[in-house]
Amino acid sequence: MEGSTPKSRASLRTNATTRDPERTRAAILRAATEEITAKGLTGARVDAIAERAGINKRMLYHYFGDKQGLYLAVLEETYSAIRAAEIGLNLTELDPVAGMRKLVLFTWQYFIDHPEFLSLLATENMNRAENLKQSQSIRPLHRPLTGMIEELLQRGVKQGLFRKGVDPAELYITIAGLGFFYMQNRYTLSVIFGEDLSAPKRLDRRGEHIVEVVLAYLKPPEKK
Repeated sequence: MEGSTPKSRASLRTNATTRDPERTRAAILRAATEEITAKGLTGARVDAIAERAGINKRMLYHYFGDKQGLYLAVLEETYSAIRAAEIGLNLTELDPVAGMRKLVLFTWQYFIDHPEFLSLLATENMNRAENLKQSQSIRPLHRPLTGMIEELLQRGVKQGLFRKGVDPAELYITIAGLGFFYMQNRYTLSVIFGEDLSAPKRLDRRGEHIVEVVLAYLKPPEKK
């Protein structure tokens, strides 16, 4: 705006944002995610988050109470996003093998596309999930995921495609672990093995490898 000062422009931006509560909350969460991902929970500053979001600090406290409350909201929002995306896969409409393949590749691609998700997970695990334990919504969020996997497994068993007795949660941990370790350690592994493990072709190969490992495990044992 011509003739306006940086301070007045910031005030206009803040006023426009605060008139829309949902937009304000989303802006704060987005800014907090960026700040915490870049600097960790200890290094993240409320002042910097407020500046990123284009609001004053009092508005942040109004929505989230304090820094810990904001961090917990970031964690819940982050988990909600991936769980909602998984539900949108509509795996029940696919045959069991195709459905499992789609779930594995989706999980892998999500890790590639959302480094902030992996960063937040690493931060919270360093804190022994002390913040996540305070959430009332995390466990219910995961029930549709395990239910979806269980449905795929049951159909696969009935069709003779999958082994019996596979625990849905254990299987998901395996799927996530095969991707998470690679993404979190790809830079050191690249040095060790003399290959750029972040190259697109290498990432594609890893995704297919995870699919092959999971499907090989799920294959029923051969009858003697």
